[in-house]
Amino acid sequence: MSRLLRRLVTPVNNQRNQKPAATRLRYQTSAPQSADKPLMEPKLYQPPSAVRGMTTLDKEAFTQTITVPALRVPTKVLNKVIKSLKKATIQRPGVQRVLADTEDSVAFRLVLLDPHRISSKSSFSESEAEALRSFSVNEELQYQDLKLTYDNLKTEEVLEAVLPEGQDVTSAFSRVGHIAHMNLRDHQLPYKNLIGQVIMDKNPGVTCVVNKTNIIDSTYRNFKMELMAGEENMVAKVKENGVAYEFDFSKVYWNPRLSTEHQRVVELVKREDTVFDVFAGVGPFAIPAARVGANVFANDLNPESHRWLQHNCKLNKVENKVRTFNLDGRAFIRGPVKQQLPALLKEQRNVHIVMNLPALALEFLDAFRGLLQEQAPSDDNLPTVYCYSFSKDDNPAEDVTKRASQILGFCVQDRSSVQFVRNVAPNKDMMCLRFTLPEEVLYSSGEEQEQTETAEEPALKRQKCEETTEST
Repeated sequence: MSRLLRRLVTPVNNQRNQKPAATRLRYQTSAPQSADKPLMEPKLYQPPSAVRGMTTLDKEAFTQTITVPALRVPTKVLNKVIKSLKKATIQRPGVQRVLADTEDSVAFRLVLLDPHRISSKSSFSESEAEALRSFSVNEELQYQDLKLTYDNLKTEEVLEAVLPEGQDVTSAFSRVGHIAHMNLRDHQLPYKNLIGQVIMDKNPGVTCVVNKTNIIDSTYRNFKMELMAGEENMVAKVKENGVAYEFDFSKVYWNPRLSTEHQRVVELVKREDTVFDVFAGVGPFAIPAARVGANVFANDLNPESHRWLQHNCKLNKVENKVRTFNLDGRAFIRGPVKQQLPALLKEQRNVHIVMNLPALALEFLDAFRGLLQEQAPSDDNLPTVYCYSFSKDDNPAEDVTKRASQILGFCVQDRSSVQFVRNVAPNKDMMCLRFTLPEEVLYSSGEEQEQTETAEEPALKRQKCEETTEST
């Protein structure tokens, strides 16, 4: 026994817990004694230094033996002790915290403790110590050799040990069904296959890991997906707020971080309302709205998004409540929206117009200028617009309101509200501007309408331009 362990191990005086001083408990009896790391070393679980710079995953290289404290607990009170010490027991992936006792496998068990939390019997809190005394458990610690493998390490522990010191380490990803989607930085690219394998190993159900490259490879501004690990199957199946969706993740846009926003807006929609979704994607606004009984007109320019939108309508049995279109957003507003609005306003229907393309949606607001010529008998139920936008301004709510007002040619500050959606990057927020479409904008003379219709279109929009990657 090493000199360190002779200092640490205290003889146990319990009548059934007597043992020679030279006897040592082992989790892996064949492992060498571990005197390399002091018991309370801050990075006790840190993998061996030899793994630094590894680009092809070698799981065996992460194996090491450490020493952890343990308590010898009577079997009859085992469950009560574990419950009382739930914050003090070891918490490691794949590590059993209860082991058989080498002296008496029936009457006692060994409970492994967190070495960063417990270094001596004085480390127990007052309540923990009282519980041990009440259950007649000897508080003197045993010490156990514990063999740690790759399977016992967390994702960030593996990646921090492998990637060069002093560089950012990311283990963050978006989960889309069986797909883990990452945005690697340049210095992480040499390790992309290893990173992908680790993400797949440590996250049950993930069978495909992809990285978004900077290559834009289609008319619809789709980012190419680079396979990092696993099977090249990009057709994902997800559920969001109880609604099922299927789509080819490499050809459409989907952001799981927007589920709360989708639900927030849909909860504002009532049965028999009408919803126009200008940039519908695969349907995260349109389909839930249809499920609550709204009549939905859903549009997307990307043929793949339109195809999966139709598929998801059938999947959720709302195909009779959703009419789908494959048009440019401006053409959708100047076409189906314009055609339907007069009758809806005459019938006093509640109308919601959703414009979730935050990189560009504000630019489409001018399509509402002079959209209708004949004013409805009542303007009590003018359409409500939900327009999403990014802002880098110190006051993002004021910024998006001002920009929208400039494009509409009418100040909407007094008839609008702004909802913070999420922070997408440092000093960059995604906001939702909700406003009632002013009658001064909606109705105008034929001359003004003609000028708006012939206005020059912005360059082709959609689907995943760099800014747009936070939409839908």
